[in-house]
Amino acid sequence: MSMVLKKVWEIVSWRSDSYSSVSASASASASSSSPEVVGSDMGELEILPSDILMQILRLLGPKEAAKLSVVCKALRSLVGDNRLWVHFLQTHQADPSGDSVFFAETNLSSGYPFSASVGHWPQLSFKHIYGQRAQVPGSIIIDGGSGYCKFGWSKYACPSGQSATFLEFGNIESPMYTRLRQFFSTICNRMQVRPDKQPVIVSLPICHYDDTESAKASRQQLKEAIYASLFDLNVPVVCAVNQATLALYAAKRTSGIVVNIGFQVTSIVPILNGKVMRKVGVEVVGLGALKLTGFHRERMQLNNLNFQSLYTVRTLKEKLCYVALDYEAELLKDTKASFQAAGEGLFTLSKERFQTAEVLFQPHLAGVQAVGLHQAIALCVEHCHSADLAGDSDWYKTIVLSGGTACLPGLAERIDKELHALLPPYMSNGIKITPPPYGADTPWFGAKIIANLSTFPGHWCVTKKQFRQKPRLNLIW
Repeated sequence: MSMVLKKVWEIVSWRSDSYSSVSASASASASSSSPEVVGSDMGELEILPSDILMQILRLLGPKEAAKLSVVCKALRSLVGDNRLWVHFLQTHQADPSGDSVFFAETNLSSGYPFSASVGHWPQLSFKHIYGQRAQVPGSIIIDGGSGYCKFGWSKYACPSGQSATFLEFGNIESPMYTRLRQFFSTICNRMQVRPDKQPVIVSLPICHYDDTESAKASRQQLKEAIYASLFDLNVPVVCAVNQATLALYAAKRTSGIVVNIGFQVTSIVPILNGKVMRKVGVEVVGLGALKLTGFHRERMQLNNLNFQSLYTVRTLKEKLCYVALDYEAELLKDTKASFQAAGEGLFTLSKERFQTAEVLFQPHLAGVQAVGLHQAIALCVEHCHSADLAGDSDWYKTIVLSGGTACLPGLAERIDKELHALLPPYMSNGIKITPPPYGADTPWFGAKIIANLSTFPGHWCVTKKQFRQKPRLNLIW
């Protein structure tokens, strides 16, 4: 059985008077015994073992299983078995990951700000959760990253398209509200949907990093422009969450440090219980995907590799580049590899493959005056440790990578190595570096987890009436 079943049986306790021991094979699949079905309204089915009946219910599907719990009293306890409904969630819902369902319903169901009971596992009925999730409306998810915007339906397996982000959309001199309205209208037109028919979840890049009054005012101004433009398109409810927080949710965590390698800059964002800890300090490195692509182009030109477009350079970076665990040792190796670029022929790269990503750790290679990525992360870890915030003292030791460039092979291992060299053991021991769980689309999938909650839209969203009646909204930034 999947890990979620183990968690269900270990953490969530539920009891039924009709539960008793069954065959050893059923016991091996879960730490609790399966219920024995008793009663006289089952006819000849009464002689079948409960594990066989469970397999029959799985084949019947959720609707027929629910009907049986009404018409057959003897099957009621078996139909209510959490394992059966976890199976249905894994096989019949848009998100097949049972682990994601368990994380969502136990950590995020109360909405933001999180309730004080988070961490105290509730008694869950996955049959009820299944029914609630089936009724959740489909949502438009717009992940407005700093490079490209990914959009699509929450009920779909992945984003359905991408466009320029709203930060670079339309006339740069236009007021923010005008640009946002044009941007959201364009997305709805491309998706062929009416904005007044379903909720919208907006994922936005971390910006205005500081905790100063000026930065707060800038964030507030942007928030109001986003909500105003969407509500003027008659969107019923809106949920806006920053990109770093959504990346953390996609990794099935609510606390940790997110390293978001964006288009122009890299941000190291400490997040505790879903809230960005700006007072602890968001570290920013003036290096992003654009600088790495430019440096990669320079290296190719120095080696007389001819190309027609920057797109080809970016493709080669994504397909052939990686992060060296030991840069000096890698220089002594034969690292040649080739890739056939559409319309441009075969390209063979050697040291460019790892020299490009090395800029993250040695910015001076690209002529950039900045601290290395590992140094900025170590500084954030030190600040988190010194802050001594309430809750789990090791919350900051979960480090989640996000962004397309963060998908480069070897990055997580290199960061882990460098942090252990920079930090004392009491800080570095237990640190876990998680690569982007869903690649470049990780924040989009974090929004998908929220959109399919049994309690969505609920506390996660703001209505037009609430927005007009603010003065102060609990928006997640």
